[in-house]
Amino acid sequence: MGGAVRNAEEGVRGDLLWGTIPGLLADAVERRGGAEAVVDRTDPERGRFSFDELAARVEATTRGMLAAGVEPGDAVAIWAPNCWEWVVALLALQSAGGVLVPLNTRYKGREAADILRRSRAKLLFTVEGFLGNDYVSMLRNPDVGETPHLEQIVLLRTTGEVPEGTVTSAEFVVAGESVDPSAVADRVASLTGDHTSDLLFTSGTTGSPKGVVQTHGQTLRAFGDWSDVVGLRNTDRYLVINPFFHAFGYKAGILAALMAGATIVPLAVFDVDAAVETISAEQISMIPGPPTLYQTILGHPAFDPAKVTSLRLAVTGAAVVPVELVHQMRDVLGFETVITGYGLTEACGVATMCRHDDDPETIANTSGRAIPGVDVLVVDPEGSEVPRGEAGEVVVAGYNVMKGYFESPEQTAETIDDQGRLHTGDVGIMDERGYLRITDRMKDMFIVGGFNAYPAEIEQLLLAHPDVAQAAVVGVPDERMGEIGCAFVVPAPGATLEPAAVVAWAKENMANYKAPRFVEVVDAFPLNASGKVLKFELRQRAVASLGGN
Repeated sequence: MGGAVRNAEEGVRGDLLWGTIPGLLADAVERRGGAEAVVDRTDPERGRFSFDELAARVEATTRGMLAAGVEPGDAVAIWAPNCWEWVVALLALQSAGGVLVPLNTRYKGREAADILRRSRAKLLFTVEGFLGNDYVSMLRNPDVGETPHLEQIVLLRTTGEVPEGTVTSAEFVVAGESVDPSAVADRVASLTGDHTSDLLFTSGTTGSPKGVVQTHGQTLRAFGDWSDVVGLRNTDRYLVINPFFHAFGYKAGILAALMAGATIVPLAVFDVDAAVETISAEQISMIPGPPTLYQTILGHPAFDPAKVTSLRLAVTGAAVVPVELVHQMRDVLGFETVITGYGLTEACGVATMCRHDDDPETIANTSGRAIPGVDVLVVDPEGSEVPRGEAGEVVVAGYNVMKGYFESPEQTAETIDDQGRLHTGDVGIMDERGYLRITDRMKDMFIVGGFNAYPAEIEQLLLAHPDVAQAAVVGVPDERMGEIGCAFVVPAPGATLEPAAVVAWAKENMANYKAPRFVEVVDAFPLNASGKVLKFELRQRAVASLGGN
């Protein structure tokens, strides 16, 4: 890794090694030059190019940024599916000193306009017609309101006519030809690790999305360690299914690949057939994602293990990981290394990780231990650490904790205490080795007759049923008990589930207050673009099914 001492326990100190994200790009180009940097199969003509060509495209687009008046600290938004243009726009805006504001591809016009207004984004890079998304049209709907700070919309890709008042990325680059290349070099040289690299708005599951402020130095240090711990190599071909707008897709995807010198293969939309075909055609070796991703591949009727023999490395987390799934990932999918981890946007996307030599039970049942330079504790409501083996709130302290919520000191103070510790809102248990097990979100816990019920724990128990492939549990109101559990289950391939039988099995295999009172069998769960189960949709569905009971 650029001559760094590769000691995962001490950390590689990516902030010192590269300084800034443009510094990382320059180092990757020096190390990898003519090797393939990006392979975007949706664009056969221009989507396959080397690190040298990546640098050339980034410089040309950075000149466009300077011509458009982007100054250090200016917000620049990207609203597009995973594609090669996303990678170039990201690295160019950060080379100009701009701050990345990624927009969720599932946003509608009103949601996107709200983020654009609040961040005061100067430029927006987006697409029109790509994968059926007409983002410009959505944004210009009269009902969404004005975006007064937005000076220019640049189309990364379009399948039809260029909407009035926008420019294509090619036109944007041509406008930058008036800028001397030395101006780009001067701008990059003026940046430091303390400059803000990104403003990522949280999913808004607890209210209006909040903007998380992170710097170049924080990001580089965190994912320098991440790529070192997972063992990412310059020979890896990395299928990035996680959306680039998410911290994981952007930082553990684009940036980690640059750190290792791996090849980025973006996938715009997860589809099992497309993913398996890409794995086979491009000899993919690395795939990160939530457990549902691997379960979906394994459960696909036409899945053929012979097509995925190139797979080597998997990184998962963000949900319950059955031990059997870890074994299947190794034995059926052929992964040599399976690593689980835990992080959140406010902690730069990573806080704990398993190590490559951990056993399957540890990998499945924990999210690993703290990354170098970071402290992770489990505390009681007063903020004191609880004894190992007891549940409490997970708090994180260290360089990876966000600078704060954008222009929201009150919300920042509610989340980061006076000791600088980030209160995650996650319930966890830490063992004697320092390995963390996330048991639930504090907000997802429900109370049945006075007993605390944690959905993730109940889901893990349900997965022990031989015919249950996936499970999601929510709490719903109940006049007598206060709340009761409702489970949604996906049958294992070839299996048939009867709701009443699952309820009976649950009562026999877990404490009465944990056992779901109602079960609904479904083909799949509603997921967000990051692959996480949308519990609020399931909760609404459960309440409707039970008649508001």
